Amino acid sequence: MIIHTTEERLFAKFGRVIKGYDTKELQEALKNTRVPQEGTIYEASDEDLEKLDIAKLFSSNIYGGMPIQLGYCNGYNTRLNCLEYHRDSEINFANEDFILLLGDREDIINGVIDSVNVQAFLIKKNTLVEIYASTLHYAPCQTNLEKPFQVLVVLPKGTNGPKPVIEVHDKEDEYLFACNKWLLAHEESSEAKKGAVIGISNQNIDIKKDIQ
Repeated sequence: MIIHTTEERLFAKFGRVIKGYDTKELQEALKNTRVPQEGTIYEASDEDLEKLDIAKLFSSNIYGGMPIQLGYCNGYNTRLNCLEYHRDSEINFANEDFILLLGDREDIINGVIDSVNVQAFLIKKNTLVEIYASTLHYAPCQTNLEKPFQVLVVLPKGTNGPKPVIEVHDKEDEYLFACNKWLLAHEESSEAKKGAVIGISNQNIDIKKDIQ
């Protein structure tokens, strides 16, 4: 699989690089976040990260005054498995290089996206990126099979919390998996086994061979 960079024009469809912020405090705080021995963990809200001065700037500047949460996704992953989206952008950052597998909501046809439409992007260490609300994404991937990723996840407060109880009125309603989280699963994923709607066709992308 071709692994693109954020410098390529192609990335502009999915997100942007954010410049001008001092991330030194953030870099140190991320080092202290928990890393599993295998698989991935996600913490939606981390008290130490949310105490940082840059957290206030994320809220006031990037999110225009909205309440937000700072959490992280850490661990080991090389597979696509699922794609999710929110009603708002997501901010990511890491001390080491990592890879995001990204798609576009426009490529969802009749509730399904073909994985051939998913692109891989290398996010360089110490780079803040905004992933647009229209961008499909999920767990990061590592760039080194021996080293885990530790990725900051900034989202509007409450995102990924308990799923609201709703009546299904529209096809999209079926994909609501948690608060402000719409999820499309590949049939091979653990999420599909837990009841997530299968919305990814073709292969479950695995970049393991591309990063060896």
